[in-house]
Amino acid sequence: MTELIGKNGTWTFDGAVLRVVPGHEKDVARLRSALGEIAVPLEALAGIAFEAGKKTKNGAGRIRLRLRAGADPLLQACGGRLADEADPYQLEVPAERGGVAEYFADEVRDALSVAQIPAEPADRYLITPPPVPISANGQDGTGSFDGETVRLEWGWLADGKKRTAGNRAWPLAALEAVEWRPAVGMDWGWIRFRVRGDAGIVSANPRLDPNCLALWGTKKESGNSAVLAAAIVGRLAHPNATPEAPATVAAAAPDHDALLRRLRELGELRRDGVLTDEEFSVAKQAVLRQMQGR
Repeated sequence: MTELIGKNGTWTFDGAVLRVVPGHEKDVARLRSALGEIAVPLEALAGIAFEAGKKTKNGAGRIRLRLRAGADPLLQACGGRLADEADPYQLEVPAERGGVAEYFADEVRDALSVAQIPAEPADRYLITPPPVPISANGQDGTGSFDGETVRLEWGWLADGKKRTAGNRAWPLAALEAVEWRPAVGMDWGWIRFRVRGDAGIVSANPRLDPNCLALWGTKKESGNSAVLAAAIVGRLAHPNATPEAPATVAAAAPDHDALLRRLRELGELRRDGVLTDEEFSVAKQAVLRQMQGR
């Protein structure tokens, strides 16, 4: 087992799976915290690189994973729009651990060389999507997904057109795509739901489109919405799927220790204000049901 401890998390590699565990410090991006631990199988990787931090102020370096196209529902949903600080597949490495980072990268490269992982895009999701139920707050409402149904519920800041259209609810099978954009500068972000048979976008403005949750300016808001988008995308048909390929990797039987870690993470997210009491209660009950095998 090879381990690398960085400034915003810890990576471990056992030759078959690389585990990404977020740090618990307050300056760790909320998206990383909301995702929790990610298991990256070797077959999902296309490469790894360590960049020494000679030109940075604190001398820190950065180690990056390169995933095969289509392997991860989060990257599929976000379309390359994740900021470096929020990208779970980047780890900032203190200058004094540069040698360890180089060794870690070599171990992963050696495993990839032996396994001869194909370079072409994956035809199924190789990384398990975020667990459900899950919800995310936007500027004008709340989006949620329980594994079967996607819902949008409008808040008091929603435009009149959205309130007139009413709250939205679609079975997963009714969706053909989900689009996520972060709020950047003075530009609105969004999570937009493409519905089968729909005539198209009602309005390019996310504040006016009733199939769109608008995002504005907070890292908490954008981070949680990206996790919601990934949870949905990971359960839709894979864009490269063949008739014999499943849409996503089969979820492994829940590991008791991993579930205990997830409970601790949820408690920390509530304490830090990332989750409301209600969101914490829903997520906690879902984890407890997994522990009880239901």
